[in-house]
Amino acid sequence: MDFPETHIPGLVWAYRFGADGAPCQRVLRDIRLADLIAGNGFFWLHLALSDARVPSLLEQLPGLPSEALPVLVNRDPHAMLSVSPELILGTLVDFQREFDEMTSDIGWLHFAVVGRFIVTTRLHPLRSVDRARAAIEKSGRIRGPMDILGALVIEFQRTVVSMVQEINEELNLIEDFVYEDAKRDETRRLAPARRTIVKLHRHLRTELALLRRVTTADDDDIPPGFDVLARQLSDRIETVERDVSSLQERARLLHEDIDSKATSETNRHLYILSLFTAFLMPPTLVTGFFGMNTGNLPFAGNAEGTVFAGLLVAISILLAWMLLKRFRLL
Repeated sequence: MDFPETHIPGLVWAYRFGADGAPCQRVLRDIRLADLIAGNGFFWLHLALSDARVPSLLEQLPGLPSEALPVLVNRDPHAMLSVSPELILGTLVDFQREFDEMTSDIGWLHFAVVGRFIVTTRLHPLRSVDRARAAIEKSGRIRGPMDILGALVIEFQRTVVSMVQEINEELNLIEDFVYEDAKRDETRRLAPARRTIVKLHRHLRTELALLRRVTTADDDDIPPGFDVLARQLSDRIETVERDVSSLQERARLLHEDIDSKATSETNRHLYILSLFTAFLMPPTLVTGFFGMNTGNLPFAGNAEGTVFAGLLVAISILLAWMLLKRFRLL
């Protein structure tokens, strides 16, 4: 399928919103940047960092502060949030998606809210961004760029909730094997889920701390109305953070149960091996004694010597069994 040529490098999509709260309008891919900026209202520009021309495009975007450029083109995996009276700048964690499936790989969404527009960039396709776009297309209550930012966080919360449900189902399947007698090692199956949980929990705690710091800032240091939005987003992030935290604790306990089961199995094998060693040690001493190349060995000249030696072996095994029973080792 051939896509039309775009005059905006790295353009994934762009939406224009009317100043009077009219429904959003998705602009054509062949639109020019000057045409997108022109007019009343505000707009949302979403770009792919896979295009090397995106940094130069952002430098030409009118009204975008210079300090926003390093964040929008940054590819380092860490969350951040910077707020000033004229600018909301940051990086949010998200989940990557492929063209034909959803993944649990962590991705990053960079954003800048300036005046009458919001710019978002990403390296890989992301789940929450696509869901937010679909929700915004259906909604008629987008009053400004901060509402778009709120929609992104709301859809991220819903994505995390669905991811928690998926991991819960995976842990349920693992538990079915761990607490049954099935001969199956679930450690390898649990490891990817624990890795996803740990990464997500770490990033959620960071984002929650950043939002809480914003809610305690002075009103003169943040854009009008952002304090209310930050509190709402903080509550949502805190809710999913608690869910992920409980999921992390469950995965940790399940890992301990798997280790305990493996340790018990190893101890059982060692116990059986020790019993075999205890039973075979006395016969080994007997056969070793009769195997010496020395003179005057007992039963050496007796036609029934092998039978007598075999009886000694049996008696030694019986004595070993009695001793193990005496000391309650059996």
